[in-house]
Amino acid sequence: MTETFGDALRRLRGTRSLRDVAKLASCGKSHVSDLENGRRHPTAQTARALDDALGAGGELAALADVRPGSSPLERADALQAGLEEALATGPLADSSLDEIEWTVERHGRATRYRPESQHFPELLADFQDVRVLLTHHNAGPARRRLLVAAARMSGLTALTLLKLGDERSLSWWRTARKAAAAANDRATLSWAYAQEAYQSYYSGDLHGAIELAVRAQHLAGGLPCVGPALAAPLEARAHARLGDTDAAPRALAEAETALDRLPAAEQIASAFGYSESQLRFHAGNAWTHLGQTGRAREELARAAELYPASEQMDRALVALDDAMCTAIDGDPAAAATLATRTIVDLEPDHRTALIIYRARDVATRVPPGAHDVHEVRALREILALPPGDTEHGRGDQQGDRS
Repeated sequence: MTETFGDALRRLRGTRSLRDVAKLASCGKSHVSDLENGRRHPTAQTARALDDALGAGGELAALADVRPGSSPLERADALQAGLEEALATGPLADSSLDEIEWTVERHGRATRYRPESQHFPELLADFQDVRVLLTHHNAGPARRRLLVAAARMSGLTALTLLKLGDERSLSWWRTARKAAAAANDRATLSWAYAQEAYQSYYSGDLHGAIELAVRAQHLAGGLPCVGPALAAPLEARAHARLGDTDAAPRALAEAETALDRLPAAEQIASAFGYSESQLRFHAGNAWTHLGQTGRAREELARAAELYPASEQMDRALVALDDAMCTAIDGDPAAAATLATRTIVDLEPDHRTALIIYRARDVATRVPPGAHDVHEVRALREILALPPGDTEHGRGDQQGDRS
């Protein structure tokens, strides 16, 4: 049977007298007795006072949340919360920190293949554990590792919200940067700025995206880390959207160099890595927006070869860029057909706001005169675009989402 608040209080009191415990918790002896025997239910303040007096590490405070008559499962949840709070007290062992860092890395990998709606609850649950640990005193090296973990998980939270189309992602980038700065970890700070640059790019703030991407590369200071590898191709894409035919190729060259310098262990399918498949996709996207569809298709074809089938979102984005090239080359029907097939073939959980936004870019790239083409009408209906709506021409300055 699951332990009640009274049971736990009696066990934790041990051989100490009711009077001694009552004095420590600044309450009456009879009140403590009533709590032990279940005649009363503690207030949150009393539970915390007894918890502190008996060194329960949060166990009593958690059990106090369960009202009399609660189901065994509710009582088990409260007991678990108290136990985890107790485990969080005291100095962290290296094995505990290793476990936290492995968990963070696992979440980074999951962003490449798990739908955000499935992944997010588990990410938040593990992030809560890190937050609890940060509230307790830990020595310098241990606290620094916790702060890096918190920075990375803040960034993952922002990325997930971004893909779900939730603007609260903006505040999470700030949290990620603050945690990385507190850890004095330039590589993680560079990564956070690089990822935040994507947020600006997706929202149409191309100049802001360039500024953040440049900042990410500067912070790395020549360190071979993921930040510059992420930032340089994003800078190239933003320059391409602005029509800068000189700056975009220069940034792509920097991206090639950054990837070459990146350790093999970080050239992985993860939010904390960067791979050739991503660079080929991003380069293809830049050349697409520069209107050089031949070079774009070469890069996109290579990206399609490199991406595994499990990375549905990126494969879909590659296909949508291919559709964009087709639209630019003057075949709106084929472009719309490819974009429609890409959306329909995706599992529903992978049809995120980011995918829909990018498909809308394809639809709005079609000249207004082609909106009556059957394939274009079908695409616009799937994307819920009004028949007369057109943003053709505006996407070169703002509105890109991928």
